[in-house]
Amino acid sequence: MFMDSIKERSKIAFNQQALTYDKDIKGQHARNLYPYILNMLKDRHFSSILDLGCGTGELLYQIQQIYHSKDLTGIDISDKMIDIANRKKINNAHFVMGDTEDLPFKNSTFDIVVCNDSFHHYPAPEKVLDEAYRVLKDSGIIIIGDCWQPLFARQLMNLYMKYSKEGDVKIYSKKEMINLLLNKFHNVNWERIGITSCISFATK
Repeated sequence: MFMDSIKERSKIAFNQQALTYDKDIKGQHARNLYPYILNMLKDRHFSSILDLGCGTGELLYQIQQIYHSKDLTGIDISDKMIDIANRKKINNAHFVMGDTEDLPFKNSTFDIVVCNDSFHHYPAPEKVLDEAYRVLKDSGIIIIGDCWQPLFARQLMNLYMKYSKEGDVKIYSKKEMINLLLNKFHNVNWERIGITSCISFATK
């Protein structure tokens, strides 16, 4: 019940933000991470990619502009975000409203799973990573871009998140993020990006 209430708060908040998310301050942190994620893809050989918490589909749009014929899939809990993503009519892209804890895809479907600026909204991160692992092909990679804060600020923000109306759950430390990934993945890496961001990536 608690997890469901968090998800519902996320859905309501992002439904309200959908129309302006690509341009306003709410989506700025996610947009700041796009160049880093795109740069990580440039030396990868892949044909399919899944974006968890894809929002308006903007990251997949930018991937399509560079890589063209790739098979792109996005999933998000917000129906309004999915509506915006579909309006963009991105070539070779398919968008689904759904729960990242229960992905509606077959095993070993994707070469890459990306999760940008949504991981801190997930009440059961282990389940999300289990599902990402399941739908990744062997030797596939997961890339997670998210927020970061130093210890004291992180502790304060995590206390506040219990009362968040937007379904925020937790900002993870470097150690916590690495340990979460090591439960399933190998070749785990973590990089701090700027002042308030980080990227984690690992291999199935």
